[in-house]
Amino acid sequence: MEKKEVFVGIDISKDHLDIAIYPDEKAWQITNDEKSIQKLCQDLLSLNPQRVVVEASGGLETAVAIELSKAGLPLVIINPRQVRDFAKATGTLAKADHIDARILAKFAEAIRPEVRPLPDEAQRELEGLMSRRSQLITMITAEKNRLPKASKAVVGGVKKHIRWLEKQLAMVDKELSKRIQSNKAWKKDDEVLRSVPGVGPVTSRCLLSNLPELGKVSGKKIAALVGVAPFNCDSGKFKGRRRIWGGRSNVRSALFMSTFAATRCNPVIRSFFLRLINSGKPYKVALVACMRKLLVLLNAIMATKQPWKYNHGLSQIQ
Repeated sequence: MEKKEVFVGIDISKDHLDIAIYPDEKAWQITNDEKSIQKLCQDLLSLNPQRVVVEASGGLETAVAIELSKAGLPLVIINPRQVRDFAKATGTLAKADHIDARILAKFAEAIRPEVRPLPDEAQRELEGLMSRRSQLITMITAEKNRLPKASKAVVGGVKKHIRWLEKQLAMVDKELSKRIQSNKAWKKDDEVLRSVPGVGPVTSRCLLSNLPELGKVSGKKIAALVGVAPFNCDSGKFKGRRRIWGGRSNVRSALFMSTFAATRCNPVIRSFFLRLINSGKPYKVALVACMRKLLVLLNAIMATKQPWKYNHGLSQIQ
C-alpha cells in the first residue's frame, strides 16, 4: 500500500502556534515556547511530512523555523501575500489562526514550494545588523525632516536625538565592517563585489546579508528574486507595458543607488544606459533595466569569485 503524503501548516503568533495537517484535517494548538516547539518537532518527524510551511511573521517565525530546520524537517517560509491570495482563490475569506494553519497546509500540498536551507547564525546576525542600519537611517531622516518646523522648545531635544542616532549608526557600521573582515568568505566576496564601479560598502553588505543566492542561481532567477525582472501584461491583442513586481525591497533600494552611480562611472552600465535613453526609453525604465544588468553582472562575477575587469563582452549580458 502506497504511503500517503502529509503536509503541515503552522500559523505563528506571539503566544501560541496553530498546527494543521493535510489531508487528515487534524489540527491543534500549542504554546509558543521552547519545550513545546521541541515536542512539536518530534511529533512532526513521526509523520514524515513532504512540506512544513510557515508564514514570514516579522521575526516571530525565527525561533520556530530554527528548531524545525535543526530537526531536519522540510521547512518553507512563505510570503503571507501568496498564502492570502491562495485562500481567496479557494473561496476562504475568513481569517483566524486555526483557519490560516489549514490554508497553509493546503497551500503546501497544492503548490509544493521549494525547500531552501535557513541562513546560519552568522548570516542571520549580519542580516539583523543591516536591518537595524536601515531602521536608524529611517529615524535620522524623520528627525531631520521634523527639525525645520520644530518649535524652540523641542529643537534641542531633536538635535540631541539625531546626534545619538548617528552615533548608533556609526557603531553598527563599525560592527558590520568588523564581522565581514573577520570572515574569510565574506571578506573575499566583499572585495569581489566592490571591485565593480558603482558598488560601495553599503550595497556590498546588503547583498551579502540579504541575497545569499547571489552567484548560485541563474541571472533570470536572481533578477526575479530581487524584483527587477520585467513581467508581461498581455491579453489577446492587448500588449501591456512590462512591469517589475515583488522581490526583496531592501536589496532593490541598495541596488538602485549603486546603479545610479554606475550610470556615471561604470563603462558597461553607462554605455547601456545611454543606448536605452538614445533609443527613446523613459528615464526610469532605462534605470530599472540598468539595475537588472548590474545585478546579473554581479551574479556572474560572484559565480567565479573573480574581481571585475572591464571587458567589452560583459556589456552583452542581458
